Amino acid sequence: MNAPLVLEAARIFELTNSRRYADALAAAEALAVSAPGNREALLLVAVNQRHLNHLSEALATLGRLEQRHPKFSRLYEERGHCCAKMGDLPRAIEAFAQGVSINPALAASWAMLERLYRTTGDSQNAATAAAHLATLERLPPEVVQGGSLFSDGELAAAESLIRGYLRKAGEHVEALRLLARIGYQRNALDDAELLLEAVLTKAPGYRAARADYARVLIDRQKYLRAREELAALLELEPGNREYRSLQAGVCAGLGEHAQAIALYRDLLAAVPGWSHLYVLLGHSLKALGRQSEAIQSYRAASEVSRDFGDAWWSLANLKTYRFSPEEVDLMRAVEAAPGTQSADRCHLCFALGKALEDRGEYAESWEFYDRGNGLKRAESRYRPEFTEINTRRQIEVCTAPFFAARAGYGVPDPDPILIVGLPRSGSTLIEQILASHPHVDGTQELYDLPRIVLELQGPQADPAAPRYPGVLAGLAPEDFRMLGERYLTDTRAYRGGRPFFIDKMPNNFRHVGLIQLMMPNAKIIDVRREPMACCFGNLKQLFAAGQEFTYGIENIARYYRTYLEMMRHWDEVLPGRVLRVPYEDVVDDLGGSVRRILEFCRLPFSAACLEFHKTGRAVGTASSEQVRQPLFREGLSQWRHYEPMLGPLRQALGDALIRYRE
Repeated sequence: MNAPLVLEAARIFELTNSRRYADALAAAEALAVSAPGNREALLLVAVNQRHLNHLSEALATLGRLEQRHPKFSRLYEERGHCCAKMGDLPRAIEAFAQGVSINPALAASWAMLERLYRTTGDSQNAATAAAHLATLERLPPEVVQGGSLFSDGELAAAESLIRGYLRKAGEHVEALRLLARIGYQRNALDDAELLLEAVLTKAPGYRAARADYARVLIDRQKYLRAREELAALLELEPGNREYRSLQAGVCAGLGEHAQAIALYRDLLAAVPGWSHLYVLLGHSLKALGRQSEAIQSYRAASEVSRDFGDAWWSLANLKTYRFSPEEVDLMRAVEAAPGTQSADRCHLCFALGKALEDRGEYAESWEFYDRGNGLKRAESRYRPEFTEINTRRQIEVCTAPFFAARAGYGVPDPDPILIVGLPRSGSTLIEQILASHPHVDGTQELYDLPRIVLELQGPQADPAAPRYPGVLAGLAPEDFRMLGERYLTDTRAYRGGRPFFIDKMPNNFRHVGLIQLMMPNAKIIDVRREPMACCFGNLKQLFAAGQEFTYGIENIARYYRTYLEMMRHWDEVLPGRVLRVPYEDVVDDLGGSVRRILEFCRLPFSAACLEFHKTGRAVGTASSEQVRQPLFREGLSQWRHYEPMLGPLRQALGDALIRYRE
């Protein structure tokens, strides 16, 4: 809420505490009119209606609140109070239980649950509620309040409260864990990892914190370390479903999809309503090319939870799936519903954009793509100027004399083949071609190099004054050798037994200089696509994580121009180091392009590379189904259906429309 709304809500709260319920209700109703949909205003209306014994009106208000904010825990707490006052104890218990399932820090709900369970003779659940209440009473009030704010999605208020408490009281295990969970929700994974390491140092037996730590490690693609943490937890609780679901995530992350599928199926047999697991199961089935089974799994997720946007987007993201008219109508209705959560609405917008594109309804398709991009931008902290600052620093630091003075640095191993470029440029196609070669292991988009860059940047990095790449000038030859050895060691978990392997992290184009210093014999291939097609492909793609520059015309155009500037610099200071592969050339002349790529990689010709679509391997990117088909030209010009809407993109790209072929 903005400041005037906060002040007015505080005034109404004081009126309520002073038992001036009629005045408080009138003020709350006025606030609800001036700020329609504001959850605190509607809650205050319901609270004061209850105090005035207008119980049916209070329940109706709470029903409206639930439509708009179904994950707001305190509405269920208030519903519980209303039902208890009406003498409807079963409904009261149900409401309080729903509240604490969302927000375990609702002390008043636990107290009411203990009382209600004892009244109904349920001593076991009463004892459980009492234990939860006792745990909360042992915690500092600031930590309890912070946990409640966190559970209700008020991350900024929760973080401010917890940081203030830590400054005053020093390190506290629960406060540190809560701060880590806030960081995790904000995708500040490096901060969350450090905080949880501090928690586990102070409390090594804290299982919930260790599970949080494993979850962060998985999201940071540190799968081997996550596997170790989960092994310790599963030894203590082998039947714990949360730990086993995380274990399945580790298997999927390491490309062990058959094991992940078995784990997901076992879990779903025990808990068939776990919609999120159906999506994860579908992802592993999709990676192995088992499309019909993946579709069944995604559909199961959407049937369990009609408003689960990720299930609908996962179907759309197969690229080959076609929605029925009934499915499109259902998605429209769910997307328009006031209670649909922002993340679900975003997924639905991108899914509807794809569904309508397939039906040839391009104007409305663009409206949904544009709406989805707007929702993503609203939650993103991406700032294009920071990318441009870093590019200028790379050009200033990584000069030809800089590399000449460091010739021979790093490890000599020729194993890695790094495929770089922009997302949706055709890099998965080049990966599939190379992975069809008997000497090359296909892996996935590996995060090992970006992780090294983050460490070089240091904690609390200032993006306006980045430490990297300037820090490279102060590193000794031994440092680069150790970094190269670490990269080769850490990526070994993704490899088979072939002499070469692919790392297809597209954003590594920014780090060609670091790659040269770490692994001077690694091969680097830049896959480049015509800018209008490439940028449009990104604008209609919802990524699982990262790639924040793709959610808007200005940002993707600026990023594409920066990419051209960065690659031109590498061509100048490291001539011949990077092979440029235009996607359009591969489509026009597959045979010639394949021979050129293999020659650059110093690999003998293999006819299997020409029949890449027949190669059976796990593919985890958005193009997984497309690279299992022969090449087709239609994809080159799909963006032209949207040409009337893409004038601003053409203008923002400027001379990049010509320069991309330099």
